Amino acid sequence: MDWQYLAAELAARITDPDSRWRRPVESVPRHALIPKWWESTPEGWTLRVGEDDPKRWAEVAYGNESTVTSVGGLHADLAKPDDHPTGRPTSSATLAALVVKMLRHARISSGQDVLDVGTGAGGLTAYLAHRIGDMHVTSVDVDPYLIEAAHARLAALGLRPALATVDATGPLPGDYDRIVSTVGVRPIPVSWLAALRKGGRLVTTIRDTALILTAWKAPDGGAVGYIERDWAGFMGTRHGADYPPGPVELFALAREADGDEVSTGRYPVADIRDAWEVWSFLSVSGPGIEYDFEERDGKRTAYLVHPDGSWARATAGRYEPPTVHQAGPQRLWTTVEQVRTRAMVEGGLPLYGCHARVDPDGAIHLSRGQWSVVVT
Repeated sequence: MDWQYLAAELAARITDPDSRWRRPVESVPRHALIPKWWESTPEGWTLRVGEDDPKRWAEVAYGNESTVTSVGGLHADLAKPDDHPTGRPTSSATLAALVVKMLRHARISSGQDVLDVGTGAGGLTAYLAHRIGDMHVTSVDVDPYLIEAAHARLAALGLRPALATVDATGPLPGDYDRIVSTVGVRPIPVSWLAALRKGGRLVTTIRDTALILTAWKAPDGGAVGYIERDWAGFMGTRHGADYPPGPVELFALAREADGDEVSTGRYPVADIRDAWEVWSFLSVSGPGIEYDFEERDGKRTAYLVHPDGSWARATAGRYEPPTVHQAGPQRLWTTVEQVRTRAMVEGGLPLYGCHARVDPDGAIHLSRGQWSVVVT
């Protein structure tokens, strides 16, 4: 594989000619960090091996997609060809453009010590080590295998940053000028605020949203900043090899039951997770909703469930008003339609560019105009 050419092409696409990140992107053979991965196929998650398909390997390593490397705690590196794991993705190699975006938001200067939260395949760690020197880079992940693999693969590239197996919501192995996270958190872990030096800056996404929070360390031990006019989506922090099981029984009810109320909705059915502004607003203003979506035989169906037992199902053709079934203490699809109406009437929702203040205990206060919410 002519990876130097591919990396140079990638750098030209995702960085400006005078960007300080261009040289790191050109210098990292990303394919070496992703020898195997999972792809979603009609048979389920299917193992792919780079050496078996160099063309596809180049596409996933130097293209415009994030690459799933672990599903349900089963790493592609350790899987057998006939394995088809179930569950949620638990690790990925984040697409390079998004990695660079997060690094730019961090405003990193030479000589600063940087913590990378969520080592994954090691791509962000590699870019950092090239840019500021591996002696200034620490990377942590909750998964010991990811740390072991990243250590070996980065060392083969001549890079030796500090790597540690750490639950990022707990104590951290040092203090830093910058913290850059490619996992979502909610609230901000107190350990991050404690580890952030005076004048330090953190960059992360709020879990279950597409909101990028950037904030400077405040004198009271918290942080002050903004929700960037930008967006990103990452997996949330976890405390072990896999995430806890989801509300399977409640989703089953949402798929089959008639519910307490049947009505006709106002807007066409969409996968709310793809409407990032609406999804993010729902998450910060009424947390706990989980979503599923399917498209079959010309019909689209969205499912929503909440831990309080509420559920909703909306079904329709692509541009038709949906038939909506709902039950439980909340009318979840009604709430979604209220938010979509607000976005239409006001021309948007008060999220991007809003002020953010993080308390010393990690609670995130968001505000813009007369709107405010506390994210815990």
